[in-house]
Amino acid sequence: MASIVSEKVVEFDGDLNKAYENKNKHGVSFDEAKTVFDDSLACIFDDEWSSIDEQRELIIGYSVNHRLLIISFVERQDIIRIISAREATPRERKDYESHKCR
Repeated sequence: MASIVSEKVVEFDGDLNKAYENKNKHGVSFDEAKTVFDDSLACIFDDEWSSIDEQRELIIGYSVNHRLLIISFVERQDIIRIISAREATPRERKDYESHKCR
């Protein structure tokens, strides 16, 4: 699935096993998570808790299903690999809605 992020088309890559585990653990499919990248009000920031082996980022925004999601991902050139996706916590929702990430 391709998406538009900052007016550029990107491709998604993912591990099918990881996608299955994420859906079972968090109730969020990677297909739904991809739609957050189309949210014009989504915020992207560094993942401070990320692996030391790679620079991960987080995006918070609304999915096509109108759920506020947090997605951990790695971007390599124009390919985005989703690491995990879950619904935002009440605190994250409050920060997002008060524009603290913008």
